[in-house]
Amino acid sequence: MGELFRASTVISEKKPRRRILVAGGAGFLGSHLCERLLQEGNAVICVDSFSTGRMENVQGLLRSDAFTVIRHDIVDPLDLPVDEIYNLACPASPPHYQADPIHTMKTSVIGSLNLLELALQHKARIFQASTSEVYGDPHVHPQPEAYWGNVNSFGPRSCYDEGKRSAETLFHDFHDRHGVDIRIVRIFNTYGPRMRADDGRVVSNFIVQALKGDDITVYGDGSQTRSFCYVDDLIEGFHRLMYSRRAIRTPVNLGNPGEFTVRELAERIIAMTGSSSKIVHRPLPTDDPRQRRPDISVARRDLDWSPDISLVEGLTSTIAYFERQLTRQVGKLVGVS
Repeated sequence: MGELFRASTVISEKKPRRRILVAGGAGFLGSHLCERLLQEGNAVICVDSFSTGRMENVQGLLRSDAFTVIRHDIVDPLDLPVDEIYNLACPASPPHYQADPIHTMKTSVIGSLNLLELALQHKARIFQASTSEVYGDPHVHPQPEAYWGNVNSFGPRSCYDEGKRSAETLFHDFHDRHGVDIRIVRIFNTYGPRMRADDGRVVSNFIVQALKGDDITVYGDGSQTRSFCYVDDLIEGFHRLMYSRRAIRTPVNLGNPGEFTVRELAERIIAMTGSSSKIVHRPLPTDDPRQRRPDISVARRDLDWSPDISLVEGLTSTIAYFERQLTRQVGKLVGVS
């Protein structure tokens, strides 16, 4: 087992409702999930390799005696008695997952296998954070769960796309063969506080560039579309799927069906930040999807879930977060605490 971090306070005598492992718990989404689970009175074990996760995302949670952080890569087996498992352990932005594509694939496949074996051993319910990338560059729009996708298995994105597709197969087979209680969500573009400034995804890229006054880099002509879901809405969707009275064991799309071109997003962020940044165009990356929008009919029907937070409201909060981050970085450079 890896390095252990836990609260120094006296352990409460109140017994938590559930003992929950969150793999990738120090990442953008994982830290928000850990916070939600702690607020509900659970004992939360954050397992993270810290390849892209950051201790600062969960530092405040260590004040709780119900929260533990373990530095561990799920490519290696682990054995902890748990009631529930959330698997969010994989880099999700192209620069990060392409940096070591073999390890990305191992995280999705071998890491998922290890967590599924743990779930089987302890009869734990297990949640898989899959992705809209399983649809590839889709020929069907918007994308329903029944669509099989259009993925290039030899492209620069394939380590992530095919890794997540393989993980879904493993989850299905563990349920079918061993009766493991599974939940699978396909996440569409999500943004919000705790994204990394070097995340490489479009929202964080544009905000950081705009705040610095740098050129906004739009790949292609900017006509490709994305649907942007604020992190709080997504975490609520996680919760509803995990604890639904319906045993939904097929993948469920979670995302915001509002669709914007990448150029529209750039122009909106420039306006909201009051930036002098100019939009410049770069060649479109290989296999970059032209359209991406979720069909959330299943989530609406079975989970009574749909996103509540508008793009303007979510961007306002996210811009404020990055302003604080950049101000803190400047303070450190000039010796201001």
